[in-house]
Amino acid sequence: MVALLADPPPDPPLASRLEAAFARQPFVALLGIRLTLVEPGHVVMEMAPQPQLTQQLGALHAGVTTTLADTAAGFAAMTLLDEGDDLVSVEFKVNLMAPGRGRHFRADARVLKAGRTLTTVEARAQALQDDGQWTDYAVFLGTMITVRPRG
Repeated sequence: MVALLADPPPDPPLASRLEAAFARQPFVALLGIRLTLVEPGHVVMEMAPQPQLTQQLGALHAGVTTTLADTAAGFAAMTLLDEGDDLVSVEFKVNLMAPGRGRHFRADARVLKAGRTLTTVEARAQALQDDGQWTDYAVFLGTMITVRPRG
């Protein structure tokens, strides 16, 4: 179940709408990504480490990190859409600042600027270290385009 922060007031329809959209993403389910926080303009997604998702040096594969960050960023943008609208990524850049190593992973995504058609988003990929601290290991900056139903 998605957590909603108390300030602003919880918006169960928003959480339900995002959960339904998330359920239509089998690829992220395959990676074990979970939607853990939803509030307007802000989403957090988490995943446990899995050996089959690492690269040759044992760090989380860059493609998995990018998927985690892109998905969280897209859902952060989706929190500000009108019901019935959808979106897709049209452009992004990922800076991998350190190997993705940790006990758990998350992407904390926020909308930087929401427009009628284009939304700019940022996500920080973070790894939980043995000392209990979350450290940034990648930064994602992207643009999402709103897709409106035809008719």
